[in-house]
Amino acid sequence: MTLLQVEDLAVHFGGVKAVDGVSFNVEAGEVFSIIGPNGAGKSTIFNLISRFYKPTRGTIRFDGQDITAMQAHQIGQLGIARTFQNIELFDHSTVLDNLLMGRHTHRSTNWVQDMMYLPKVRRSERGHRRQVEEVIEFLELEAYRDKLIAGLPYGVRKVVEIGRALAMGPKMILLDEPASGLSVEESQEVAFWVEDMRRDMGLTVLMVEHDMSLVNQVSDRVLAVANGEALAMGTPAEVQANPQVKAAYLGTEVD
Repeated sequence: MTLLQVEDLAVHFGGVKAVDGVSFNVEAGEVFSIIGPNGAGKSTIFNLISRFYKPTRGTIRFDGQDITAMQAHQIGQLGIARTFQNIELFDHSTVLDNLLMGRHTHRSTNWVQDMMYLPKVRRSERGHRRQVEEVIEFLELEAYRDKLIAGLPYGVRKVVEIGRALAMGPKMILLDEPASGLSVEESQEVAFWVEDMRRDMGLTVLMVEHDMSLVNQVSDRVLAVANGEALAMGTPAEVQANPQVKAAYLGTEVD
């Protein structure tokens, strides 16, 4: 079943065509990766799906629903969560508090109920805490639960960023360069988690990544883009063997 459908997606900033006519589908339960050189438009595609950018043209459908004109805050409620290339956490809050913030899309109480701390609020808080604790266990963050983000190593903060997205309880998670800045060992852990997200959590994973070792290990299909346009799509091996992809990465001419 197709979970995400992108058709003729484009966004132009003045005369710059950051994304220009990209189309692809992501199947439910699939790990789908987008690769390409710097400035190819990969993260821009994420920002369009997340509705941070308004498309110049094209259509985005998620789980059968047209989300092209939706607001960014509505996307999380539909079941799409994402991480960012540059870590976006609250440095002076704990790991636990950052993950709990990922539960905001599931808030079911109003400010009056919150102020009076009614039984519904207490039940809701227990439920959110239970969901977050499951994420902490999944990502092996128990040792960091009550530590401030500002004092954590970069690699741990990257994991917390993933954890906050998982805490939203999404159907699909968008991972924007999850292995960026990580050691070989840390990147391997990311590979294990991506596989577990699909197998144990039933998630669909859409990933932007430069680490081709990670892409090759976890991806079912890969889309290569350059200069805002799609170059090739297929298995990791098929895409890397494509002459246009080689030219985009190596700067060589296509015969």
